[in-house]
Amino acid sequence: MARAGLTTERLIQAGAELADAVGFDQVTVSALARRFDVKVASLYSHLKSSRDLKTKIALLALEELAERAADAVAGRAGKDALTALADVYRDYAREHPGRYAAAQFRLDPETAAASAGGRHAQMTRAILRGYDLREPDQTHAVRLLGSVFHGYVSLEMAGGFSHSAPDSQETWGWIMDRLDGLLRNWPGPCE
Repeated sequence: MARAGLTTERLIQAGAELADAVGFDQVTVSALARRFDVKVASLYSHLKSSRDLKTKIALLALEELAERAADAVAGRAGKDALTALADVYRDYAREHPGRYAAAQFRLDPETAAASAGGRHAQMTRAILRGYDLREPDQTHAVRLLGSVFHGYVSLEMAGGFSHSAPDSQETWGWIMDRLDGLLRNWPGPCE
């Protein structure tokens, strides 16, 4: 019998909070049981395994990010939409480092297809339509933007930019300007 008050949703939320506090890699069913001061076995009526817990935290993070991104880019186009989307990822990573890491968790194809991950790609493609990019350039640009956003945020969070000037915020703005310029002047096919 499940302990009163423990629900799958409550456990996932607590797991996400634990990820933010100690790091996504440290989240396990055992760690979660300690947080609730219960035996591990009592959580197995809600969670199959630590991988299941991590998958559910990843799905939560993807959904939270998608909601924030949709709100941020609504009614915007061009550089304003691009910057709003980029800022959502950066701000979310700063506020929820464990959840941000969870959003990068590799999901099986079926789970990934049913997740909010597809909404992220759709929003990015919607922004790129404003730059009049067609396939396959649009897919290249989606991958470029994801790489830049995630790469910069990961390096910044690891302290990679804290040792020199200019300030990382200044560089972030510079990158948004350059990405906008690249997208507005997207080169033709490589020969």
